[in-house]
Amino acid sequence: MAAPKGKVQNPNGRPKGIPNQTTINARGAIAAFVEGNTNRLERLLDKIEAKDPAKAFDCIMSVVEYHIPKLARTEVKSEVQAKIEIGWKE
Repeated sequence: MAAPKGKVQNPNGRPKGIPNQTTINARGAIAAFVEGNTNRLERLLDKIEAKDPAKAFDCIMSVVEYHIPKLARTEVKSEVQAKIEIGWKE
């Protein structure tokens, strides 16, 4: 039976923002793979870059996003209204 909205079945469970064990293990495995295969990955990227530098960049970014998580966007709201002038005065 599901808990009603706003109620938690296990109040002593994993704190919000802490990844679950599967995520921790997956990130650790990816980090170990990257660290253990750095030379092979560099050679592979060099071959890709020689043919298509943009594709090599995409490959690097796709690996990095699993090793270093993306930051969430943050919206800043302010009650203060201010006029901003951009320009140079001589």
